[in-house]
Amino acid sequence: MRLVGTIAALGLAMFASGCGFHPLYGNSADTTATAGELATIYVEPIKTPERLGYELRNTLIDLFDASGRPSGNDYRLQVTMTQKSEGVAVQNDAAITRYNDMLSVKYVLTDMKGAIVTQGTETGLSAYNVVTSPYATLAAQRDADTRSAEDIAYRIRTDLAVYFARQAKSDGK
Repeated sequence: MRLVGTIAALGLAMFASGCGFHPLYGNSADTTATAGELATIYVEPIKTPERLGYELRNTLIDLFDASGRPSGNDYRLQVTMTQKSEGVAVQNDAAITRYNDMLSVKYVLTDMKGAIVTQGTETGLSAYNVVTSPYATLAAQRDADTRSAEDIAYRIRTDLAVYFARQAKSDGK
């Protein structure tokens, strides 16, 4: 039975390698080129909301250049954020006990001449409970919003990596 499982796993691996499947992140030539392109992006400061903009920008910088040496001189990433909070659990006395915060992020990648290269929108939803302690409620809100901003940063990186991988493929690199 083990032999059958091993043969099946090897067959699946051979099939996956022959169909053109390759990881977006890894150590192949394609992913090295994509990582090189991401490292040339300068992320402009995000003005509002202030704390979340700071978190999102720093996460993007870290994701674009894993070496820690930002060299963003080929592209500029402009990000605008909006945040909306909505009470979703209301008690009989009209007290709200749970909130959903919707974070919407629009990004535009331009080259150094100002021409738009690509753009997109990502949204995130974070939820937190209201407790008796105002400090605990604030801490829960900040933690939930930070996780949402980090998730959006990962999705923006994925969007841009896919864009650069497709460009490299269409250019014949």
